[in-house]
Amino acid sequence: MLTRKPLFPGIIELNFQAGEVLGCNVYLIYDGDEWILIDIGYEETVDDYIELIRQLDFPLAHCKTLVATHADVDHIQGLAKAKQLLRTTITAHPNAVTPLQTGDRLRTLAEIEPQGLDLEMPPVEIDTTVVDGDILRVGSIELEVWHTPGHTDSQLAFRTGDILLSGDNIYRDGCIGAVDPHHGSDLGAFVESLERIRDSDVRWLLPSHGPIFEKDNAMLERTIKRVRGYLTMADFGTLAESWPLMDEWENEVAEGTLPEGVGNVDAQS
Repeated sequence: MLTRKPLFPGIIELNFQAGEVLGCNVYLIYDGDEWILIDIGYEETVDDYIELIRQLDFPLAHCKTLVATHADVDHIQGLAKAKQLLRTTITAHPNAVTPLQTGDRLRTLAEIEPQGLDLEMPPVEIDTTVVDGDILRVGSIELEVWHTPGHTDSQLAFRTGDILLSGDNIYRDGCIGAVDPHHGSDLGAFVESLERIRDSDVRWLLPSHGPIFEKDNAMLERTIKRVRGYLTMADFGTLAESWPLMDEWENEVAEGTLPEGVGNVDAQS
C-alpha cells in the first residue's frame, strides 16, 4: 500500500500523489472509506488512476460518484470507462448533460480540425445534475457547488471551508481557462465568476490544471481587468460585447473624416 499524501484533510490530488503529471488535476475527496473523484482526465490514464486509488487502500466499490467540473475532453474523456469500472454514477451541471451524453466532439473540443486534434469522445449517461448552491456530501465533508460560467457554460467549482476547488477559472500565474465559443465561453460571465472568487473569504485555490495556491486578490484583480478588456476587443470575435472602433468608423464615414495627409487626389488636383 502507498502512503497517502493529502493536500488538506480529506483531499488528495492524484497527479501530486503519483509524483508525475498524467493530465488535468484529479481530486479524490474522502472521509473514511467513502470517496468521490472530481474529474478523471483522458481515457488512456483511467487505469493508472484506478490502480493508484487501489494502492491507496480506497475500496473501489465505495466511490460515491464521479464529478465532471465541465464538459471539456481533457477533463472527462475517461468518464464512460471509469463509470463502468467503478460501477458508480456521474454528476455534472445541466449544461454539460447534452455534450456528455451525445459524445459531442465539437462542444467538448475533442475535434479541432485546423489544429489536427481528433479524439474520441465516448458518450456517458449523466445520473445526477447539480446547480449553484447544492451540496455534495462525502461522509462528513460538505462541498458547496458553485456554478462559475465563463470558461464554459457548465463550469463548476466546489467549496469546503476556506478551500475552493476552482476548476479552470484561474491559475497561479494569473491565466484563465481558454475562451472559445465552441464550448460555451462567455467573457462577461467569466468576469463575474472571477469577481465572485476574489470577493469570497476562500483562502486556498485548487485549480484543474497546475499547482494549488493561496488566493491573491491583487493578482485576481489584474486578471479581471485583463478579461474585462477582452469585452471590447475584436481579437475575441463573437465573444466580445462590442468593438468601439466600428462606432468610431461609422462616425468618420458619416463625417468624411480621414487622417491628415490623406484625401481625394482628384479633388485636390
